[in-house]
Amino acid sequence: MIDAKHRNTALLVAGCFFMENLDGTIVSTAAPRMGASLDVAPTAIGLVVTAYLVTLAVLIPLSGWLTARFGTRRVFLTAIAVFTLSSLGCALSTSLGELVALRVVQGAGGAMMVPVGRVMVVAGADKRDIPRIVSYVVWPGLVAPVLAPLLGGLITTYADWRWMFLINLPLGALAFAVARRLIDAAPAGAAVPPLDWWGVALASTGLGALTWTAHLLSEPGTPWVPVALAGGLAVTLLAASARHLLRAEAPLMDLRILKVPTFRASVSGGSVFWVVVAAVPFLLPLLFQEAFGWSAVKSGALVLCVFVGNIAVKPAANRLLDRFGFRPLLIGAGLGVTATTTACAFLTARTPLALIAAVAVVGGAARSLGLTCYQVIAFADVPAERMRHAGTLQATVQQAAAGLGVAAATVALRAGGPVGDALPDAGGATAYGVAFCLLAVLSLAAVAGALRLRPGAGDAVRRPARGEREETRERSGAR
Repeated sequence: MIDAKHRNTALLVAGCFFMENLDGTIVSTAAPRMGASLDVAPTAIGLVVTAYLVTLAVLIPLSGWLTARFGTRRVFLTAIAVFTLSSLGCALSTSLGELVALRVVQGAGGAMMVPVGRVMVVAGADKRDIPRIVSYVVWPGLVAPVLAPLLGGLITTYADWRWMFLINLPLGALAFAVARRLIDAAPAGAAVPPLDWWGVALASTGLGALTWTAHLLSEPGTPWVPVALAGGLAVTLLAASARHLLRAEAPLMDLRILKVPTFRASVSGGSVFWVVVAAVPFLLPLLFQEAFGWSAVKSGALVLCVFVGNIAVKPAANRLLDRFGFRPLLIGAGLGVTATTTACAFLTARTPLALIAAVAVVGGAARSLGLTCYQVIAFADVPAERMRHAGTLQATVQQAAAGLGVAAATVALRAGGPVGDALPDAGGATAYGVAFCLLAVLSLAAVAGALRLRPGAGDAVRRPARGEREETRERSGAR
């Protein structure tokens, strides 16, 4: 049974996860207003988003070592303070240069905040309590990209864009006060090995190059030469990083933990799942606004139905996990995302709003269930002493996959462009249809990975249903 303090800590980390994800996506809807206010082109505001995402990707690998060196409480409180104060600085910025610089600082705070908090709540938990703890942490992060279009549309329509950053101030102040009272200083542990500087250099620059490649892909009209150069640099640096991390005596991130089958399944299948999950909420508002001609508020309200699906499945997620296990749920969630993503390809401006809302709700339930399972199974068979490395590696891969989601959506949309041009009467909706179908095919890769899991994978964190317990007792009695 989870004690109140552990539950409250998980909810605290969930709130921080919400703030971090919201700030990664909400700015895009305000690009025209921000550009006019700062006297730059709206396209230049893309740098504000990219600076934040690149900083997250570059610094997350450092979070594990910093936690071991300075302690969870100190790093977590510092991260919240940095994130909150830099949000105030972003709101007060008077030029694009100031805003980008402060977004880098904000990203540094976010890179330390959530990975450290997630390891903090998982490391001290009983294996059977991990599903419930992870579900507390995961779903607010899923809400943020869905809520961002509507919230951003409301703020830019009825208030100043600076409120997108100012809303972090009361949230951050509350989180800091709660964390200060709730989190105890950890006792001194074993000596911390020196920082793996080569690991930092290779992994961080490789992840930064990968995120920059994703940014270039997401920018319309970017020539393929710089994309190919950035992508080639990213692959080269990440390959060199993997080679170093596998050979180093005290690596920045221990890749050997990928030998644990359930953790490996979470990283591989979960990454593909994250890409699709991040891409769909990005494409839907564009479809509604650009192809259907709907307002930002109307499209944001419909995308918000994905959030309804997230919430609707949450109370049943742990019971479903205990009843059926990871493999059936991951297969079902993957097929649910595939089906609803395919359904999005056939939406038109004449489709009843109730049907669009239903597709969004079912898709939201499938994505929430799948990501909860991937997050939980990651820690099912990881020994307690390796939780820090597992948490750091998972957070790094998850951030990279979420960042690639927008790039995947953009590439898929570009691939659908020639079809849309050939059928001008479709009003641009055909290009989106092709994009959604390509993403649906990609989600089948996650289903294929789930099919390869053994039937009892991850059972260490399950609370078996009554029938399973009786069957286990009967087998024990027979022996």
